[in-house]
Amino acid sequence: MAFPVSMEALLQSDLLEDAAYRDDGLCVVGIFGKSNMQPGPVKESLINTLADKHIFSLFDGPEDGGTADSHIQAFYNQENRVLYLLLSSVCDSRQLLRACQSLTTGTGHSDAHEFWKGLDRKHCLHLLYMFSVCHVLLLVHPNQTFDVTYDRLFRALDALRQKALPLIRTAIKECPVSKEWKVNCRPCPPRLLFVFQMNGTLKVSANGQDSGGNPDKPKKHSPRRRLQHALEDQIYRIFRKSRVLTNQSSNCLFTVPANQAFVYVIPAAEEDPVGTLLGQLRSNCILGEQDSTPAVSGPRRYQQMRQSARQSSFSGDSGSMCMSGQLVDCSLKEFLWQHVELVLTKKGFDDSVGRNPQPSHFELPTYSKWIQVASRLYQVLTGHTDEEIAELASKVQSQLKVLESFLDADTKFSENRCQKALPLAHSAYQSNLPHNYTTTVHKNQLAQALRVYSQHARGVAFQRYAMQLHEDCYKFWSNGHQLCEERSLTDQHCVHKFHLLPQPGEKPDMDCNPPILNHNSRGRSTSSCNCGRKQAPREDPFDIQAANYDFYQMVEEKCCGKLERIEFPVFQPSTPDPAPACNQAQRLPCEASGSTEAERLKEPSTAQSHTPGDTSLSLALSLGQSTDSLGPYGDGDGTESQVQQKRPSLVDRQPSTVEYLPGMMHSGCPKGLLPKFSSWSLVKLGPAKLYNCHTGLEQPGFLPGSSFLLPWDLVIRSRSEDNTGMTEPLNGSTSSWPAPNKTVGKRGSTGGLGRGRRRDDMARVFVGFEYEDSRGRRFISSGPDKIVKVMGPGGAKDPATRVLNTDMPLYIPSPSQGRGLKPHFAQLARLFIVVPDAPLEITLNPQVQPGPPPCSIFHPEQTDIMLPPDGLWVLRFPYSYATDRGPCYPPKENQPLNNYKVLRGILRATSANPAPQ
Repeated sequence: MAFPVSMEALLQSDLLEDAAYRDDGLCVVGIFGKSNMQPGPVKESLINTLADKHIFSLFDGPEDGGTADSHIQAFYNQENRVLYLLLSSVCDSRQLLRACQSLTTGTGHSDAHEFWKGLDRKHCLHLLYMFSVCHVLLLVHPNQTFDVTYDRLFRALDALRQKALPLIRTAIKECPVSKEWKVNCRPCPPRLLFVFQMNGTLKVSANGQDSGGNPDKPKKHSPRRRLQHALEDQIYRIFRKSRVLTNQSSNCLFTVPANQAFVYVIPAAEEDPVGTLLGQLRSNCILGEQDSTPAVSGPRRYQQMRQSARQSSFSGDSGSMCMSGQLVDCSLKEFLWQHVELVLTKKGFDDSVGRNPQPSHFELPTYSKWIQVASRLYQVLTGHTDEEIAELASKVQSQLKVLESFLDADTKFSENRCQKALPLAHSAYQSNLPHNYTTTVHKNQLAQALRVYSQHARGVAFQRYAMQLHEDCYKFWSNGHQLCEERSLTDQHCVHKFHLLPQPGEKPDMDCNPPILNHNSRGRSTSSCNCGRKQAPREDPFDIQAANYDFYQMVEEKCCGKLERIEFPVFQPSTPDPAPACNQAQRLPCEASGSTEAERLKEPSTAQSHTPGDTSLSLALSLGQSTDSLGPYGDGDGTESQVQQKRPSLVDRQPSTVEYLPGMMHSGCPKGLLPKFSSWSLVKLGPAKLYNCHTGLEQPGFLPGSSFLLPWDLVIRSRSEDNTGMTEPLNGSTSSWPAPNKTVGKRGSTGGLGRGRRRDDMARVFVGFEYEDSRGRRFISSGPDKIVKVMGPGGAKDPATRVLNTDMPLYIPSPSQGRGLKPHFAQLARLFIVVPDAPLEITLNPQVQPGPPPCSIFHPEQTDIMLPPDGLWVLRFPYSYATDRGPCYPPKENQPLNNYKVLRGILRATSANPAPQ
């Protein structure tokens, strides 16, 4: 074999041995260890030196396409009867570079640790294999300092070998070897030798004397030999203390000789390159002369090789001979061959010490026998198995957990460190915690606990124990400390711990686990009824029905239950179990389409008069109402046909009686659906004369002087010679309103009218936007930023045109703020409208935008409501606004209030003169 091959190739190949060496014994030498970034690999160069041949290439790098896994290469020197096994692992710089290149940039810390730990496992298995098949092992280290991590490694390998010994015995029981080999699973306790490479920084004087000693007194041993002796003493003492070496060599993983050198230090390279080349040339010439001598076989051949090696070392190494009488240092080949000769001469190793040393077994196998045993062991230990011993290999792999406590010291340290950090993190989580708290508080405390944990925890177990911290904190929170996560419609948390809502007809029960309770935020406010004449306290609502319907139904029984009202259409079920509509394509209340829908609904109410000839389609048609129920909107020729040509499917559509609309009616909800209850209310307090403009509204809760409605003067054209019987808009145009700063005379004539001008009558409508805060304090607003304040008789002087032609805010700061820092807001609660007994048509079309754009526009279930004449009407706005996707919360203290508003055009007026007969 003139070149090295992999271990798999060696075991699978049929090597034809020379007949002269076929019956001779075979010495197996294993080489392993570490290497650093040097010009040439140390272990490969050793085999080249020992075999006197250029076998291993010293210049292939990590980019040659090789893998980072541990592997064994073999070189069989048939003439010398020595088989060299070279273990390359991640401990070598070349393999380490390959492993680093195989790691991707996105590999996490724990994944990278598993990768390195897998490489260490393979390295240990290959080492155990070499300790089971080799006679002599060379541990190569790139400097002159012993690495104490080998002590932990050898203890781990010894523990693994003891665990796997019964499995290995089963694997080799059929091999043609001795009984001792089958019992001990190795030809002999291998002898471990150490080869160190002297660092270039360690200098020795030219005469071989210490620089600090007496130059007149020569030393018996050279500094290199004294270093070797010191390393031997140190290594032996460490291994004896850790019980890697014991008195009985047969029980140890390896042995070291008691009376032979087992440490060799390779001297540093000479600084004189010319002298080095001359020395190598001289040694090569001597070896060439010796090669010409006839070959000698048998024991004499080994003696001759030893003498030639000694002569070459004497003549080749000029630094090894000293004229002052020092002992000559041996060469590396001579150092190794004194141990190999004991194997080849079948003397064996007698390394047991103590009072009663027990002889250890020894066997020198032939190449064919060794191949059979090595092949079986390789399949069992490295996992390259066939079906026959696959079970044994899997059992050996299961024993690798023995290596965890020895090799994975960083994981053990990390686990101990993280376990100490967990109580500190738990204390940080539970500090300053209320008995029950919300998810936000839980997350904040968990973040604080993770910060404390990250300050103390280290290593690969960090993520695993961080997940455990997550689970522990969540268990603590959910075990009786979790606060109910439901928020009221005013954006306040329920104060109860996690509970279930009672079913219909079920009573609350605190003893259940979890308890059965109704939501309660401990928030109370004062609100007025639909008409505003009675106030009552109310709980903070958690659902839209309790906010906009149940409370007013309860108060209505004591106040305004018998008042005349305009009922809004609601869902009428035709089945006993109606279901809420579930529309996947339904838009969110904050989608951009809501603004465009708002503009579409707002245009006819602000810019057009709703005359019979108007072709704009109201929302009442989309809800399925027939044209008979539209009153004056159904008059005129061609209107209905035009609407049917434009949207024929919507006119014929009737509201669903199977599915109801969850939430409230708004611009983004599907057509043809109605809610189960109306969140709006429109009642009539009485005739128009019930309101006295000098005293205002006589209802509780109003601030002094703020209960007066605003006048809205409308011009009624009593008779026109040109347009008799036609309705004309009174929507604020120049023909409808009196000129500014003009006094209105009798019958509505303004000053400065010329002769021949038609005579007009005036009608006065009173309008009031009422706001109410949480403490029940009420007031009428005369503008977006102004409150009605009448101190004397005569009523309000500000006209209602300002509030009708602008967007009124839905929330304004309450004029009576409390002592706290949190501001109080008053919400638009009612709209008072006094319709006189006059030929007027007052159309009500409320549209509310309860949030920043984009936001859906909320409106009643019927739009464009015609208010009959001679009446004091009250439109009660919803207390809260919500869709099926969730509520629209009131504004926070840092949010602008102008985003929450009632759109302009809530009222329109048209004259309603009867047509001529």
